[in-house]
Amino acid sequence: MTLRDDLQAIADVRQNEPMSRHTTFGIGGPADLYVVAQTREELTRASLAAREAGTPLFVLGSGSNILVGDGGIRGIVLENQTAAIGEPVSSKDDTHLTVESGVPFASLARHVGRRGLQGLEWAAGIPGTMGGAVVYNAGAYGGCLADALHSVTLLHPDGREEAVPAADLGLAYRSSVFTRGLLRDRVVLDLTFTLAGGEAADSLSRIDELETRRKASSPRGRNAGSTFKNPDEHPVWWLIDQVGMRGHRIGDAQISDKHSNYFLNVGAATAADVLGLIELTRKRVQEEFAIELETEVSFEGEGLT
Repeated sequence: MTLRDDLQAIADVRQNEPMSRHTTFGIGGPADLYVVAQTREELTRASLAAREAGTPLFVLGSGSNILVGDGGIRGIVLENQTAAIGEPVSSKDDTHLTVESGVPFASLARHVGRRGLQGLEWAAGIPGTMGGAVVYNAGAYGGCLADALHSVTLLHPDGREEAVPAADLGLAYRSSVFTRGLLRDRVVLDLTFTLAGGEAADSLSRIDELETRRKASSPRGRNAGSTFKNPDEHPVWWLIDQVGMRGHRIGDAQISDKHSNYFLNVGAATAADVLGLIELTRKRVQEEFAIELETEVSFEGEGLT
């Protein structure tokens, strides 16, 4: 049997699947094999099948915060659609809640709010899934995942599962041990949060307030969210404005007129278009302010050099 046969016995498999169908940018060449895991068991079995075959594996969440190269992704792309949310377990001081890594962060924030639990209101507008949120220590409006994360369960290449405390994940501004390449072959299976008790009405009111702010400032259209991390010196949108890049366009990739840290696909943009726009922006900011901008968007696949 081939690896594709093995994977088809586990979950839905597609060959040469365009990644442009699965990224919020609407950009990306084909994945050799594209597997959709809907349960924790499928996620585990498909991951281990890839490891056993020695085939490169990339686990995909919602396809946000990512630019896939025009050459696509070699090996296996494993879309994580696991969606289980456990029941809260309360003690005298706090409440723990465990969720699977494919759960969308925004829907989790509202779910938690409706249960009268506090600590994730800031996340109601984040488009990614929980697995990606761990990798990049997702954050917004002064909050971040590290504030509420208790632990994660990781799947090792040998099939062993390990509970890892949040303190061991090196969570910093939009980074973690994962982004630094220290747990490259591990798959996040679930996350456990420590949350505080409160009133559902208060949490939902705060969520609605932040959603209103987000809609007022964030552009519509196909994009991957914030392109660059904020440096210490100035907000990155201000730097981009100062070097005259707001609204600048290369091909069908354009810096938003509404918020200049958002790069948009306004037609049939290629990854090369977006990358060219990113590099030009970095060059101009470096020349004008001697600040090296660091991307928040992740680059995956071939054709990005």
